[in-house]
Amino acid sequence: MFVDNVKIYVKGGNGGHGAVAFRREKYEPSGGPAGGDGGNGGSVILKVDEGLKTLMDFRYKRHYKAENGENGKSKNQFGKKGKDLILKVPPGTVVKDEESGNIIADLIENGDTFIVAKGGRGGRGNSKFATSTRRAPRFAEAGDKGEERWIVLELKLIADVGLVGFPNVGKSTLLSVVSAAKPKIANYHFTTLKPNLGVVNLGEGQSFVMADIPGLIEGAHEGVGLGHEFLRHIERTKLIVHLIDVSSQDGRDPVEDFYKINEELQKYSSKLAKKPQIVVANKIDLPQSKEGYDKLAKEMEKLGHKVLPISAVTGEGIDKLKYIIWDKLQNIEEDPIFEEVKEKVYDFKENRQEVIVKKEGDKYIVEGYPIEKLLKSTNFDDLDSLRHFQNIMKKRGIFDELKKLGIKDGETVSVCGYEFEFFE
Repeated sequence: MFVDNVKIYVKGGNGGHGAVAFRREKYEPSGGPAGGDGGNGGSVILKVDEGLKTLMDFRYKRHYKAENGENGKSKNQFGKKGKDLILKVPPGTVVKDEESGNIIADLIENGDTFIVAKGGRGGRGNSKFATSTRRAPRFAEAGDKGEERWIVLELKLIADVGLVGFPNVGKSTLLSVVSAAKPKIANYHFTTLKPNLGVVNLGEGQSFVMADIPGLIEGAHEGVGLGHEFLRHIERTKLIVHLIDVSSQDGRDPVEDFYKINEELQKYSSKLAKKPQIVVANKIDLPQSKEGYDKLAKEMEKLGHKVLPISAVTGEGIDKLKYIIWDKLQNIEEDPIFEEVKEKVYDFKENRQEVIVKKEGDKYIVEGYPIEKLLKSTNFDDLDSLRHFQNIMKKRGIFDELKKLGIKDGETVSVCGYEFEFFE
């Protein structure tokens, strides 16, 4: 099954918590702090595998989470780092942030990697909080959460040549004739419901990749007839081969067909419409094709295009077409195939530094990830730990903000869901 667009949820592993421990040796039963740091969480990493041609592996499983880091241990032993989760994707995969639609990565070459969700940092053990005045801290730091987000993976085929045209003009037949590809072929509209790739060999060191793009229809640029799903696969091609049925079997006008397809390309992407085109008249073997061919050739002459007559069924003009394509490819300036990658929609580190102090009705509220982490790191039964909690709150200006809002001694403040009495 060919799948070229999926939405998945990715989450980096959480960092392990730091440990609270003390040395307990034979001749030193009350030693100093010896709690180790927690391990970092694993990251979710996308990696290009040239053996893959589809995003089918992501069709049925949508949630991916890397391993959490281990908690710290006694004797200053660090927790083990969580394993990274590596997700393999085919070449040509574009990664978008689902919320904004911004492109955050474009993975082209085999082996390319991108960290799409970083693991959280491990928390520090209590040995890291020992000072000259605090010899035996009974608290440690909680590990950071891993990054999490919804992303969209879009596959855009990487081919030298893109075959375009209305349904049933013979694109699949042509691809099967010029390459070893075996697309499904039959005499009805939308035979091809997925792009097909074929390698065209002309001789030693002379070959190119051709993509048969499913038939376009009017309104394709707006998504009609799965237009978006098909059009994106020709964005990376260097050259477009525009195949036109000149036999008028379906009562179509070849000149109108030429302009309609180009109009769809222009509306979808002005860059796509500017790509070099070879206009090819197919089904020239049919008796009624001469009138259509002459009409098309006359119109194309006005635009500076030469029309190449072929028959994908009898093989007429096929070899000539292959060499024309090859020569044309040699003279096309290399066009960057990378998408414009925008900066990340948000900086996860900055996003989780935010602390909100507000008043809703008669209730004072403090919330934000740094405070949530501080709560998890605090041992409220220990005086040193409680003092550490208060010092951090004071340094962050939280007490000053609460006083600006009018809080009085003895009033209740909700800190990340936990209620405390305020005393200056």
